[in-house]
Amino acid sequence: MTSTLRGERVILRPLDTSDRPRVVEILEEPEVAYWFGTESAEASADEFISDPEVTGFAIEAGGAVVGVIGYYEEDTPDYRHAGMDLFLATESQDRGLGSEALRLLARHLFDERGHHRLVIDPAASNARAIRAYEAVGFKPVGVMRLYERGPDGTFHDGLLMDLLAGELR
Repeated sequence: MTSTLRGERVILRPLDTSDRPRVVEILEEPEVAYWFGTESAEASADEFISDPEVTGFAIEAGGAVVGVIGYYEEDTPDYRHAGMDLFLATESQDRGLGSEALRLLARHLFDERGHHRLVIDPAASNARAIRAYEAVGFKPVGVMRLYERGPDGTFHDGLLMDLLAGELR
C-alpha cells in the first residue's frame, strides 16, 4: 500500500478513481494541457490513476486537489532508478507547491524505496518546470532532440534531468 506523504503545505495521497474528474479538469486547463502533448486529458489522468506501472498521488493544499505527482520505477538491478512527473492547476503554480511535492516524493523514493537516482524530463522549453526541478536539486543531463509530440502535432525537444540522493535540497 502506498503511503500518504505530509509536508508543511502539501499532502501527497494515493490517487483513486474518485479523483478522476478533478484530475481531468486540471489537465484540460490551457496552461497545463499545453505541456501534455496529443493524448486526451482522460487518457493522461488514467495513466496516473490506474496504470500499474505508475504510482500516482493527488497533491492537496488547503484541503483541495491542486495537482498530481507520480513515479515509475526501473527495477533492473544494473539500471535501478525512478522517474517522476507532475502537474499543478494553473492557480497553484508559482507558489512553491510543486517544489515541495517534488521534495516529499524524492525523499520517499530515496529513503523508503531505496533509489539512488531520480529522473524527470520536462519539455526543453518549459522554463517554469525546469526552475522548479532545479530548486530541489535536479541537474540537466542533456537535450533529447525531437523527444515528444506537442499539441501542435510537431515534435519538440525534451530535457533529461536527474537528481542523486545526496543532491536533494
